[in-house]
Amino acid sequence: MADESGDERHEESLPLADDRLTAARLDKHLAARDGAGGDPYPHRYERTATAAGLHADYGALEPGAESGAVVSVAGRLLNVRHMGKLAFAVLADWSGRIQLFVDLRRLGERFGEFLDLDGGDWIGARGEVITTRKGELSVRVEDFVLLSKGLRPLPDKWHGLQDVEKRFRHRYVDLIVNDEARRILAVRAATVSALRDAMERRGFLEVETPVLQLVAGGGLAKPFVTHHHALGRDLYLRIATELHLKRLVVGGVEKVFEIGRIFRNEGLSTRHNPEFTMMESYWAFADYRDVMELVEQVVAEIAEEVVGTTDLVIDGRPLSLRPPWRRIGMIEATAEATGVAWDPGMPLEEARAAGLELGIAAEPDWGVGKIITEAFEKHVEGRLWDPVFTIDYPKEVSPLARELPSDPRLVERFEAFAAGRELGNAYSELTDPLEQRRRFESQAHAKARGDEEAHPIDEDYLLALEYGLPPTGGLGIGVDRLAMLLAGVDSIREVIPFPTLRPEAPAD
Repeated sequence: MADESGDERHEESLPLADDRLTAARLDKHLAARDGAGGDPYPHRYERTATAAGLHADYGALEPGAESGAVVSVAGRLLNVRHMGKLAFAVLADWSGRIQLFVDLRRLGERFGEFLDLDGGDWIGARGEVITTRKGELSVRVEDFVLLSKGLRPLPDKWHGLQDVEKRFRHRYVDLIVNDEARRILAVRAATVSALRDAMERRGFLEVETPVLQLVAGGGLAKPFVTHHHALGRDLYLRIATELHLKRLVVGGVEKVFEIGRIFRNEGLSTRHNPEFTMMESYWAFADYRDVMELVEQVVAEIAEEVVGTTDLVIDGRPLSLRPPWRRIGMIEATAEATGVAWDPGMPLEEARAAGLELGIAAEPDWGVGKIITEAFEKHVEGRLWDPVFTIDYPKEVSPLARELPSDPRLVERFEAFAAGRELGNAYSELTDPLEQRRRFESQAHAKARGDEEAHPIDEDYLLALEYGLPPTGGLGIGVDRLAMLLAGVDSIREVIPFPTLRPEAPAD
């Protein structure tokens, strides 16, 4: 059979028709589309009220009261309960939920049409705002329209579903029925907004830098590679925004930041996703001490804005984000946790042996600084509960940071931790172009020996440094990690609407 446009009709062969529940919905859809009741997929609907707005404006109505206000609401129908000549339904929009009160005497012959709706259908409804005898705020429906037919039923008992992979893989269903998923999404959005506002109020200029880069620089990570056919060359998805932002500081932009997507070709875990959101900032004439104060102030402000307090409870444990945060040497913290007297000048073989005792098998090109860093990540990070800055890292793992004046084997760098999670990384920027070239060359040797995360030589960045980079404090804050903290969740997949997932196992 062909419709008026001559297109073939294939509904009968749709997989939907093979399932009893979806087949019934498909029949309703086809009947509505082919009938005389109008377009089952209208172009728009004039909504005059939201669920939250109705509760705010009429929440004080006495039981059994009529407001006299006629409104139009729209949303997804979650359930319909039929009780003789009455029906009750829940309508959900982004702001919340409102009850629909449906009376056969008012709706007449369309009462049966309403009862034929399914959970998951999008509808618009017009009627007076009332309260039932039991005091439930409702819209007494005088007219309604189907806005979009839900051809698949909502999952039974989805609220109790423990299949986390299915929640993330079908996030659209998760958001329909899971209030917590909607709350987390809102917390993330508020976190980004509050972070942007905090930086702008401090005079930082927001910019956008390239996602496709000629050199994957600004961090120690394995990049994703793609190919640009017109240029006939490989490009890299950025692993950081750092080097382009510092080029802007060279150009005279004294306070600059970017909130953007970062891509690293690394593993999946509850704390890592191959693409994630980072806020990087660069502040001329400042050093890492100034940036520490910036971080503790900004994070506290964001907490107040997003969740209303700096005093959180994570996994049942209290956590205060109020400044000032503790400062502790990174090597000192590692020595305390492992019982090893770590020192960046210790013999390499001694460091390798100590690492093995701690379950760390050093790669051939690792130096002492890298081994200490691995010990820190494995044995210290997860224990850092109260907010803390771990400071002064080995130069070996910080090729873009300025040396510590008191110990040139270390650099002025810190990482910020709270609840056992890294929130940010920062340092006083290396501004000497000759020293930067030497470090790039050292990294290039490591890359030639097989280190895929070593930093490549970026000649254009070195050229920019030769024009002069003033003393600068740089910062990177993991936006997803910060959102996790404020939302009180322990997986990065909860705060990323569509996380990267492993391929779905084939059905048996």
